[in-house]
Amino acid sequence: MAHIKATPCARRTAKRYHIDLAAVKPSGPDGAVVERDVLRAMEMRQKTREVSITPLAKRIADSMHIDVSVLKGTGTGGRISKADVLSAAGQKDAELQPGELLQPMNSMRRTIAAQMTEAARVPTVTVTTKVDVTKLTELRPVHNGRHSIHYTVNDLVLMAVAKALKKNKRLLCSYAGENIIYKNDINIGIAVSLDDEGLLVPVIREADLLAPDQLAETAHDLIRRTREKKISPDECRGSTFTVTNMGMYGVEAFTPMLHLPNAAVLAVCSIYDGCAVRNGAIEVRKLMHICLTFDHRLLDGALAAKFNLAVREFLENPESLIGPQ
Repeated sequence: MAHIKATPCARRTAKRYHIDLAAVKPSGPDGAVVERDVLRAMEMRQKTREVSITPLAKRIADSMHIDVSVLKGTGTGGRISKADVLSAAGQKDAELQPGELLQPMNSMRRTIAAQMTEAARVPTVTVTTKVDVTKLTELRPVHNGRHSIHYTVNDLVLMAVAKALKKNKRLLCSYAGENIIYKNDINIGIAVSLDDEGLLVPVIREADLLAPDQLAETAHDLIRRTREKKISPDECRGSTFTVTNMGMYGVEAFTPMLHLPNAAVLAVCSIYDGCAVRNGAIEVRKLMHICLTFDHRLLDGALAAKFNLAVREFLENPESLIGPQ
């Protein structure tokens, strides 16, 4: 059980009551199993003993953390079957049509599915802010033409996020039952797509302490090695905030899912030509939306809006990120 993240107290309790930590749903900091999780699992096991259920259905229920005591069995004598458990989980045995293929999920997709299911249970709100990136799109190629390290738009967003988080550290928190854990380090996770295989979230640690070139180099290296599948599990742990960018796909706005235990994730969207009023006149400008999704149990809309405005301020004044060119 050494590979399961759990507190010493949780391990002692699990050992005492013969509870498998791998089947316990964690609720502690950074996904750790705490004692109350073990006690809850013990209660569920006791309830399971009091109901009639097939061994297979019990294993499935345990793996999906389903309370079988509230299920109604459709088997012989009211016994709970596999179909009953899958139905409770919103699933059913697949009925294939001609030409369809049933393919089991790989381990990465199963992990993503479990994480997204957990994240979907969190009450979230998304705040969207429009950013004028005209100056940024003009300044970036000038910089790249004069320096060996070329900045992407994503690099500049990461720089802006690091600076904005330094002013709004309240966003660096996570849910821990009846408690809130406030983080200090600005560790930014970058969502990296692996085509149709899923995605990973490598982490730029202490991003606020890195110079612009260092941050860009670190981001480029992490993204490259992630796509080459050369990233280590440790490099995908410990994020305190997440950034996900779908601008390259022409997406103008979207609502990202939380990357738990982070309390917030920023979605970066595509740059497009739009009209804006400047000095009383209508001009065509380069515009972009940023969308912050946050855990509403921990954060409120005003704080989210304040953070978005800080990011916008840095992006609309790119000299504040990389200096005059």
